[in-house]
Amino acid sequence: MIRILPILAFVSGSIQSLNAQRILTLEEAIGRTLENNWEIRIARNDSIVAAIDRQYRNAGFFPNVNANAGQVFNNNDQYQKFTDGTIRERNDVKSSNLSGNVSLNWTLFDGGRMFATRARLDELLQQGEWSVRNQVNNTIAEVVNAYYSIVQLNQQAKALEKQIAVFEEREKLARQKLEIGFGTKPDLLQSQIDLNSQKSLRLSLQNQIIQAKQALNRLMQPQLALNEKSAADWYEVSAEIPIRSDLSLGAIQDSLASNNPQLQIQKRSIRLAERTLQERKADRFPTLSFNSAYNFSRLDNKAVVNPFQPLFSRNLGLNYGFTASVPLFNQFRVRRQIEQAKQDIRLQEMRWEQQNLNLRLSAWNAFQRYLMLVETWKLEEDNIRLAEENVQIVLEVYRLNSTTLLQLKEAQRSLQEAYDRLIRARLQAKVAETELLRLQGKFVQ
Repeated sequence: MIRILPILAFVSGSIQSLNAQRILTLEEAIGRTLENNWEIRIARNDSIVAAIDRQYRNAGFFPNVNANAGQVFNNNDQYQKFTDGTIRERNDVKSSNLSGNVSLNWTLFDGGRMFATRARLDELLQQGEWSVRNQVNNTIAEVVNAYYSIVQLNQQAKALEKQIAVFEEREKLARQKLEIGFGTKPDLLQSQIDLNSQKSLRLSLQNQIIQAKQALNRLMQPQLALNEKSAADWYEVSAEIPIRSDLSLGAIQDSLASNNPQLQIQKRSIRLAERTLQERKADRFPTLSFNSAYNFSRLDNKAVVNPFQPLFSRNLGLNYGFTASVPLFNQFRVRRQIEQAKQDIRLQEMRWEQQNLNLRLSAWNAFQRYLMLVETWKLEEDNIRLAEENVQIVLEVYRLNSTTLLQLKEAQRSLQEAYDRLIRARLQAKVAETELLRLQGKFVQ
């Protein structure tokens, strides 16, 4: 049974409509995705198929019982000539034959194949459950990244509004200076060009936000992505990107073998190969079956040529017995299949080793990137304060006509780059954190 972490728990009845609530939380986005995402629903369907097979896993120990019935109508012309020269002939001789039986075939021993098959069905069910967990885990990670991509774009939009305010102030100052004779027309024109450029960036950013919301809509509710209403009007998201500080590389790598869904799926593949080997080995042993049948037949002749042939006969009876089948020679088919099954086990084990190594390497790389981005994020937090203060100082100096427009533009450019680096570092740190949690399988339990 898959259980989402408490922080990601979702109860359908407790969630109001997006239009009424306006703020879409991450937990709600994940909840809607778990209910509506097509990939998760497809994975669940595959798991249900395996569960149905497992439900009847003991049926292989039961006998097969079949009932058969049939009736045949005959219309014949008969001619018989005996050794004494006597000839008997009759045309249009009609007869009917009714038969039926109930048969039972019960395999009592087949070399352990029935037990191996039952164990294989159990492994298939567990593999199916882990496949669902893997899909849920990956999808939640995708939702987290899509959600915070919108948050990042919103933060960029807020930062851009602050910069537009500075550009507007700069354009206002350039106009005032020109009016009182201390400024130049090129400075005003350049200020207007730069202001319009920032407004153009705002339009582009607004379109990026709509597209980012459409991407999230596709994950959590595909039909919502086709709505004609503008995505910007559907909901808002939270304002901040929280970053965890309690992640440990040792704990992450220790939990990979037991919690990573991909490794668990591969581990079940090894066990499935082992069960297949047991089934192949069972073909070496004899098979013992119990057979029984209850038979009924009735023959009804309207006329007969031979006086010793009955006009009517009926047979009822029960028979039973045992059948033993001993394999003597089968063109080395069983030996070949056993060797192939052994090779498949080795192949699945090598795949597990390869996957385990790749995941540990991915975890190490993701953790190093996470540490670097967290440090970058903290550094850029300081840079923002310095760049904002620098812009305010240069703007005041420009107001007093003690600096050039070029120096103010350079200060504004530094502030813009600092905002971009900070917001990008926040999102990238969150993406690295999400990847670490995905590798651990932390989004499902």
